[in-house]
Formats: sequence, C-alpha cells, structure tokens
Amino acid sequence: MADYRHPAHAEAVVTLLDAYACDPAGGGTPLAPEVRAALPGALAARPQAFSVLAYDGEQPIGLVNCIEGFSTFACKPLVNVHDVVVLASHRGRRVAQRMLRRVEAEARSRGACKLTLEVLSGNASALRAYEREGFAGFQLDPAFGSAMFLQKKL
Repeated sequence: MADYRHPAHAEAVVTLLDAYACDPAGGGTPLAPEVRAALPGALAARPQAFSVLAYDGEQPIGLVNCIEGFSTFACKPLVNVHDVVVLASHRGRRVAQRMLRRVEAEARSRGACKLTLEVLSGNASALRAYEREGFAGFQLDPAFGSAMFLQKKL
C-alpha cells in the first residue's frame, strides 16, 4: 500500500498517474502542475482513499488508486477502482492482476461488498484483464439494460 506522506511513494503515485494521463487511454494530457503538487496531500487527507504500487526492483511500474464508497442496497462499503496504471514497458506481465488482488484483499479487510470500476469500451486488453479477475458488466434487470458510467464536470 502506498503511504502518501512517504516522499518516494508520493512521487511514484504522481509520476505513474501522469504517465496514465499522457497515454491516449488516459486522455493524452499531462497532469496540471498544481495537481501534481497537491495530489499526495489531498489523497492523504482522505481516509477512504488508498493506492497500491507495483515495483520492478526500485522502479515504480504500476499503480491502482481506489476510493471507498458505500452501497446503500447492501449497507456496506464498496471500493471503486479509480485508476489502473501499468507502464507500457511492463504491460502483458500480469502486473495489474497482482495489484487488483491486493486491492481485493484490502476491500475485504474493510468489509466491502464489492469492487467497481469504469473502463473504456475500446480498451480490449484492460477489459480482458478485468474479466480474468472476475469483473463483469452490471445490471439489475435485463429489461433495463446494463449500467452506464456518466459524468457531469463541475
């Protein structure tokens, strides 16, 4: 688990998230300087946030950022997997799967009823990776269709 107050962990979180932001799957735009500067402290201030880092020796190569939410239907916490990052140089080595297993263990220790995540429909390799870990589309009643992720920027 990342310690946002540990300088090396804080730098790894910011550097890896910036690599993801620069990737076409992350929007293709680097993080703003003010985001890079404030992110570790902002995450540290939120006890519902946690991150998993993966390393190849001393080099940080993977990151999963998570935010605990709450399921009103289950009256239990849930964990949203917000960002999954693996450097291009280390993709295809099941790094994401190992990090997601650590996320699942943390979610279980928090008493969470489920993990949630969003993925772009065109990101076939990520979809396969998530499906291998047991993630599936969500629906309550097939007549109403599958859940969709929407946003409204403020």
